[in-house]
Amino acid sequence: MKKILAISSPGGHWTQMQRITSSFSGHEVIYISTLKGYAKEVPSNKYYLVKDASAWSKFSLLVLFFQLIKIVLNERPDVVVTTGAAPGLFAIIIARFLGAKTIWLDSIANYEKISFSGRLAKYFTHLHLTQWEHLTSQKTQFSGKVL
Repeated sequence: MKKILAISSPGGHWTQMQRITSSFSGHEVIYISTLKGYAKEVPSNKYYLVKDASAWSKFSLLVLFFQLIKIVLNERPDVVVTTGAAPGLFAIIIARFLGAKTIWLDSIANYEKISFSGRLAKYFTHLHLTQWEHLTSQKTQFSGKVL
């Protein structure tokens, strides 16, 4: 049994994560997001609430980064899966340095190009996925759409 850290930003990122987590059955799944209410959607799983942050709020990004260091060090996941954005990017970077496998699934909303966080995540992921076939590259794969 693997310990999987499933992390996403709110809204569509969370919805897409919920669509793929059924494939994690038989493993321990720990969720991280930025909305307190999401804990009710995964009542039989551990849930961590972290600060919502974006590139426009440097202090919030710093707080988020240190929250995720603490969580990842405490949980020591085997795998980190994210649908984005900033929380997922930070978790992937931290977990990769600790030896975890890392998977980025870029949001289906990013039709024209991979998200900013997704482009940065390419350097730290073992598996980098897009939901749009025309966005594939040497590093980014397409395996279908979640929504």
